[in-house]
Amino acid sequence: MYAEDKILVGCNENENVFLLPKMANRHGVIAGATGTGKTVTLKVLAESFSDLGVPVFLADMKGDVSGLVKVGATNDFIAKNVEDFSLEEKGFNFHEYPVEFWDLFGEKGIPIRVTLSEMGPMLLSKILNLSEAQEGVLNIVFRVADDESLLIIDLKDLKAMINHVVENKDQYEGQYGAISPKSANTILRSLIAFEDQGGNLFFGEPALDLNDFMQVDDNGRGVINVLDAQKLSLSPEIYSTFLLWMMSSLYQNLPEVGDMEKPKFVFFFDEAHLLFDEISPEFGKKIEQIVRLIRSKGVGLYFISQSPADIPDDILAQLGNRVQHALRAYTPKDQKAVKVAAETFRPNPNFGTAEVISNLGTGEALVSTLDEKGAPNVVEQVKIVPPQSHIGAIDDELRKQIIDISQFKSKYWDAVDPESAYELLLNKIDSNPNIESEVPAADKEIIEEVKTQKQEAPQEAPQQQQGSVLVDILGTVIASQTKGSGKRAKKSEPQKMVERAASQAMNTAAREVTKGIMRGIFGQMK
Repeated sequence: MYAEDKILVGCNENENVFLLPKMANRHGVIAGATGTGKTVTLKVLAESFSDLGVPVFLADMKGDVSGLVKVGATNDFIAKNVEDFSLEEKGFNFHEYPVEFWDLFGEKGIPIRVTLSEMGPMLLSKILNLSEAQEGVLNIVFRVADDESLLIIDLKDLKAMINHVVENKDQYEGQYGAISPKSANTILRSLIAFEDQGGNLFFGEPALDLNDFMQVDDNGRGVINVLDAQKLSLSPEIYSTFLLWMMSSLYQNLPEVGDMEKPKFVFFFDEAHLLFDEISPEFGKKIEQIVRLIRSKGVGLYFISQSPADIPDDILAQLGNRVQHALRAYTPKDQKAVKVAAETFRPNPNFGTAEVISNLGTGEALVSTLDEKGAPNVVEQVKIVPPQSHIGAIDDELRKQIIDISQFKSKYWDAVDPESAYELLLNKIDSNPNIESEVPAADKEIIEEVKTQKQEAPQEAPQQQQGSVLVDILGTVIASQTKGSGKRAKKSEPQKMVERAASQAMNTAAREVTKGIMRGIFGQMK
């Protein structure tokens, strides 16, 4: 809770342990075994940052974080802690918090979409578990798309580009290097599996503007952005890659601000071990570089996992604020994890850290934060203060009400399909019937539909004929994508659909041109 211009994390009979706002962007870690209270600690910190006026992003892995949007209620355990530590005198009171619900699948929150051009080949390779050779082919595909101004927005754009590069590999190999059709086919098969996980909903337009995560409400409280990850947790590659993209984009796009009195934004990584599973040393160094430098952009990163041992040492060393819940030492591996956790704290002469870690009760934790000079305080054993919002999940009706009144629903709810690589390559084929035989069979049906519409359409005015190829092709392409998706525009409103798509196409093109074609720390556009 936010008290005395600081964040009160926990209390014991002798000490109140605070997190200083100006040290909050020195990052942190919340660790502990399942069921020991990590989620409550996450909620307490998120509430505190919100009260401080700092926007927050976090993932809701089990659905119980959604209670932030509802006023809390007391119980015997909470009442005892409030009384024992005089929390009401410090300002403790039950209330709700401003929350925006998001969902990569658009089911339990505002849809989140990212363009493949923004994601880049390196992160996409991580999602698809590609080999080094396959990643090399993917890099070539993206490079060709950049050089030929063919935007790769969604998966059908990428598949069209892969086919295009392979079919014209004799033209490209001299400039870009060898292009293996076998590797290309493997990538295409991986994309099919990725689509089966719902990846086709993730990539597209309108793409997320990260500035929309950095909002405060009318009372000056930071908005807490909750990503529903219950379904997403079944696709760990998508989950971890999205978080890495988000972290990288924040680092890349936010200006340098130096040391601030409080962070601009706080980002919680739940199930942090998923970020580091089976990553290459090169990839790990890039993550470590972002963690080390992003605090100068005013961003605080907090990693949540069962054990600090899940986090690479170079990154763990950057996490100055630490909350350790109980770890059980049943096996030699568990005992090693307890030892690692104990060694991350500045020792307290009053107790043995390793022994205490194994005997902490639910809601208790070892906490060490940074002092005003940035040095770690001595570790303290405390009870985490209770959250002021509802503990547990909310019902679907309340969630729907919050989503319906969101200022972002009209901006992101309906997917659009702007003119990009797929449409441009189709237009190229349509204008040159001699190369139609090279088109993948799956695309020929759409081409024939476009041709039929052109033949049946009345003669248009010259000015209309000279317009964008969106008028000829985009309507049909978008309509073909609406099958099986309730979030796409309907055929019954073709004019509205094309107008929205055309507007989005211009916005997309402007954004991508502004970014240029130089790719950043994870291979995404600057």
